[in-house]
Amino acid sequence: YQRRVQLFPIMDCRNFALAESLVGAAYIRQGKEARHSREALVRALLSHRKLPEEGWDDQSIELFLQELALMDSNNFRGNVGVGEREGRVISALVAARNRHFGHGIGRSGDIAAVQPKAAGSSLMHQLCTLLCLHAVRLSGVTSTSSCLILPTATGMAITLTLLALRQHRPAEAKYIIWPRMDQKSCLKAILTAGLTPLVVENLLEGDELRTDLSTIESLIKQYGPDSIVAIVTTSSCFAPRAPDRVEEVAVLCAKYEVPHLINNAYGLQCSKTTHMIDAACRNGRVDAFIQSTDKNFLVPVGGAIVAAPKKWLVDEVSKVYPGRASAAPLIDVFITLLSLGENGYKDLLKQRKELLPYFMSQMGQLARQYGERILHTPHNRISVAISMEFLMHCGPKDPTFLGSMLFSRRCSGTRIIVPSPEKKIAGSLHFSCYGAHFSSLAVPYMTTACALGMKKEEVDVFVQRFHQAVTDYQKHSSSLSPSTIDPHIPPAGQELVESSQQSDQPQVNDSSLRPFPVDETVLLRTTEDSIGSS
Repeated sequence: YQRRVQLFPIMDCRNFALAESLVGAAYIRQGKEARHSREALVRALLSHRKLPEEGWDDQSIELFLQELALMDSNNFRGNVGVGEREGRVISALVAARNRHFGHGIGRSGDIAAVQPKAAGSSLMHQLCTLLCLHAVRLSGVTSTSSCLILPTATGMAITLTLLALRQHRPAEAKYIIWPRMDQKSCLKAILTAGLTPLVVENLLEGDELRTDLSTIESLIKQYGPDSIVAIVTTSSCFAPRAPDRVEEVAVLCAKYEVPHLINNAYGLQCSKTTHMIDAACRNGRVDAFIQSTDKNFLVPVGGAIVAAPKKWLVDEVSKVYPGRASAAPLIDVFITLLSLGENGYKDLLKQRKELLPYFMSQMGQLARQYGERILHTPHNRISVAISMEFLMHCGPKDPTFLGSMLFSRRCSGTRIIVPSPEKKIAGSLHFSCYGAHFSSLAVPYMTTACALGMKKEEVDVFVQRFHQAVTDYQKHSSSLSPSTIDPHIPPAGQELVESSQQSDQPQVNDSSLRPFPVDETVLLRTTEDSIGSS
């Protein structure tokens, strides 16, 4: 296989001229023009340095990657490597999997630096960074001036960014102000950086959990700006938590001169989230926002993008990364963005946005059949929470068992959250009702998500399998309450036929269905009211 790569024909003008005497000038000219059309794609990419308007075909991408790989020293014909790191790959399968890029990216002092031995890998790295920058701007954060692709998932990217920030803070700085978000990666990222989180509990506003701005400001005053490395907010999260009020936090950060880092794990896919981040960058202080490549560009797990409205922190993060890095996550993103192009990426974002109303409608119908409802979280346009109190009256004592049953029926991604006692989560930190982002959870609820790449067919199949799982769940109970379950739900194995045109009717909200204790009841909004902008 290696030999076949080395013998790939590079058809320049002289070779085409020689070929004419063998095949015929007319036929060779036709082949030459076809080759030149692919060369024009590369020329446009190198000159415009952004996503192509239309995605490339697979053959053009393969050809370009092969040309780039041949520019690296490990693929030079007759190259003699006498160093300890020469890009040698013994397995042909591994070489093919990595497109014959063996040197990785960066140098020991800077992950963004050009490698003398790997001109092709370095060129691909620079081009991929520019494509990602264009994609971030297209998603809605138009104020982004720089970005960096790291071969790590979001959590480690946050750690590296915090380490870079810490070097520019006063010596006594050791605290991170962090509005509670019950997902371990961000919390562990803070602890791994050797910093101390000051946890800010969320405020309950109706069904939705929102940022406690007054407590954040009080902590800044209490500990002093010089003792704080950064405020770390979250812009994509599981409902009923809403994205943090990042613009208001950005204003506080500008006022007190405290750095601001946004955990935007899967927020690029939602225009409401990206416009919120863009407003924060323009009207306050945002030092960087970090997102994963897998959730936002539909590639395998392993990459993250550190983006910022100002270039300085991105440069610092690239210098903090120790040693060279794997090019594998970058290759995945490069291929995907070339394949999508600008129009393909826009279409992907549009498809998710257009699916959201149908998704909400189907989840609303599902909830009402069990006497439950969708929690009203208008600021979270990706994740949806559905009350699951009926699980406490039938089936096993542990409602999370339904989540296991759904997974065994090939339904992944759901989370069933139940009231739970305080327990240790990370370091010395203890949380009550961990997973709910709040310490006073009253009844169970389930989260689902209308995420990038989801199809309408998946929504329909999920609803059917949910009903089948509940039917089996009920079999574990000998005292099923008829009043709790809709008698029209079919038994396991029988498909539920529902009209997708059924309208959502307003209902009076039963306070017993609220997952968090409140003093008053409110009218249940219709599904259309809760959709809002996405």
